[in-house]
Amino acid sequence: MTNEPWASTPVLRVVGGSDVKENVAAIEAAEVALAHAKKVGDRLRGELSAVIFGQDEVITGVVVALLAGGHVLLEGAPGLGKTQIVRTLSKLVGGSFSRIQFTPDLMPSDIVGTSLVVTTANGGKDLAYRPGPIFANLILADEINRATPKTQSALLEAMAERTVSVEGQPRDLPSPFFVLATENPIEMEGVFPLPEAQLDRFLMKLIVKMPDLETLTRIGARAEEPKPPSAVTFPDELLEVQAAVRQLPSARHVERYAAKLVLATHTEKGVRYGAGPRAAQALMSCARARAVLDGRAAVAADDVKAVAGDVLRHRLGLRFEAEAQGIDADKIIAQALAHTKVD
Repeated sequence: MTNEPWASTPVLRVVGGSDVKENVAAIEAAEVALAHAKKVGDRLRGELSAVIFGQDEVITGVVVALLAGGHVLLEGAPGLGKTQIVRTLSKLVGGSFSRIQFTPDLMPSDIVGTSLVVTTANGGKDLAYRPGPIFANLILADEINRATPKTQSALLEAMAERTVSVEGQPRDLPSPFFVLATENPIEMEGVFPLPEAQLDRFLMKLIVKMPDLETLTRIGARAEEPKPPSAVTFPDELLEVQAAVRQLPSARHVERYAAKLVLATHTEKGVRYGAGPRAAQALMSCARARAVLDGRAAVAADDVKAVAGDVLRHRLGLRFEAEAQGIDADKIIAQALAHTKVD
């Protein structure tokens, strides 16, 4: 399985007991925490929408992943605002921010850091570790698929374990730790598609689409770039919000529906390999965050359906025959949703 924060099991299961007052107080505290989480999420969405036009679905997906404590992969052609989304979010969440521009000559040590020879106080020589840009609360991995697989793999441990190993010594990363990676579509030249193991580390994959005519008109009419927004939350508060989201209860039939949906991706025609157990965890985690943003105190099957495309599209491998017929992952997921019923 995984030890990622968003994979934690919800613990808000107050079902009564000898001390009714304690149970009531726990329920009231949970309600306050969830209301606060919704407030933070709404602020993030509102501020992002004021800067980024016409990408409401992408903005909602980014906020859902942030509240769930997972990482996001943004895919789209250059110039659609992927980097702007991440830069704006870094201002809104406070904490530390690093941008890593992935290029073919980027080395793993450029990301995780390295040890340097330094002169000590007594004139001797010693090794001192210099942290890399990965040591920040929010990481923009820009054009991640332009780096070689060796460099891409430097993010594997960081994203999954929230640690990096340098010269055999593990080092903890800041908390919260949130990676937003952007990539150009794989059909463009000069890119290295991400391997399946690394794709699975992303909680969601969001597609940034070309804006419509009305949105393009608004973008073109904007004479200058908007001013950077002020922070609406901070790392400590964000950790509390993420904890509240993880504790949102879910019914057994909803959890079974998420599991059935994952299994359905293995049986659809044209699939070479389907989603794994981490996908079931991701579905429920994102569904909790979606329910909180909608102001509900329990997860519904509709929440799972709403996040299924973003959670599953990068976890499927298609056969050549399906790709030749123009069948993509989103069509497979739509078929799985149509064939999977709620108990």
